[in-house]
Amino acid sequence: MEQFAHISVQDTQQKLAAKQARLVDIRDEQSFVAGHIEGAVHLTNGTLVNFTQKTDFDTPVIVCCYHGVSSQQAAQFLIHQGFEEVYSMDGGFEAWRQSLPFVSGE
Repeated sequence: MEQFAHISVQDTQQKLAAKQARLVDIRDEQSFVAGHIEGAVHLTNGTLVNFTQKTDFDTPVIVCCYHGVSSQQAAQFLIHQGFEEVYSMDGGFEAWRQSLPFVSGE
């Protein structure tokens, strides 16, 4: 895969339930703490090196942001870092939270 692919919220849920992918959330810390998808890794400039060192490059990675826009750039960045299968979740966390459960910090 030389470019990231798009993935729906429903397909993301299925891959996560089957433990077929890792989910990273690139939103700001306050938003992540307030609510995120269970099992998501909060990927920031400060956690990126640790994530890339501890995650096999053949592990599928799904990138989540607010609305599915900035996750596209992050997904392409992860492709350039050597990850072989990377997805940008369409609609982002806002699409997920409308119909699926999430961890709430409130």
